[in-house]
Amino acid sequence: MAIVHIIILLATGTVSGFFGGLLGVGGGVIMTPVQDMVYTAMGVAEDITIKLAFGTSLLVVLPTAISGAWRHHRKGAVWWKAAIIMGVCTAIVAFGAATLATNLSGAGLKIAFGIIILTTGIRMLTAKLPEVEQEPRDNPWLWVAWAIPVGFVTGITGLGGGILLVPILVLALRFKIHSAVATSLAIMIFSSIGGVIGYIMNGLGIPDLPAYSIGYVHLPTWLMLSATSIGMVQVGAITAHRLPAKKIEYIFVALMFLMGLRMLGAGLGMLGIFDWPI
Repeated sequence: MAIVHIIILLATGTVSGFFGGLLGVGGGVIMTPVQDMVYTAMGVAEDITIKLAFGTSLLVVLPTAISGAWRHHRKGAVWWKAAIIMGVCTAIVAFGAATLATNLSGAGLKIAFGIIILTTGIRMLTAKLPEVEQEPRDNPWLWVAWAIPVGFVTGITGLGGGILLVPILVLALRFKIHSAVATSLAIMIFSSIGGVIGYIMNGLGIPDLPAYSIGYVHLPTWLMLSATSIGMVQVGAITAHRLPAKKIEYIFVALMFLMGLRMLGAGLGMLGIFDWPI
């Protein structure tokens, strides 16, 4: 791995960690496309790069989510009852979805990732917060119903699920935004565990993986991304309780569009201006 790749990964961990703590997302939106580019530059086979990026991203999400959830927990913002019930469900479904993903083509997974990111970005721009504050829905069966699609997306795309969880918690389950961000991070502790186990187990024995990989998890990349993201998620979590995050959310959505278009183009073989050789 070249020095430039190390610098890019450390910077990526910094940015994804900050947005993770601020907005309750896992950072896979940013980490996955960057990893895909780095692995491609390292000469890893095209069908392996995206799966390796998914598995490694989920393992980065785990300590990042623990760090962010702890910071929010100290402020009393995490609803642990909802987090545990939804988290266990997402973990189970994410494991199954990860198993499915490892048997799909790399190009198809890139297209799915790009479409989900672009669709979610549009939803984040157009969604309106409830004008009248209501009590959160204390309905475990409803939590389970919403956790199933979140777990599937986590496993099939390597995302922690936060980009879906926060809108669901706010718009469907009536969480206040700060509680939604906090509880989302707590749920991602579980979803990332389920997903990463799936990617590790189904990647064991696969030929042509880069050195120091355990299944579809590349340990050097994980260490570099985690080293910077864990600290920055604390900064993001503190910022979330001090500032209205709407303007920063717009920046994140812009990154989502850029990364979504890049991955969609990669899957379709039509990168054009979104091809960033490194």
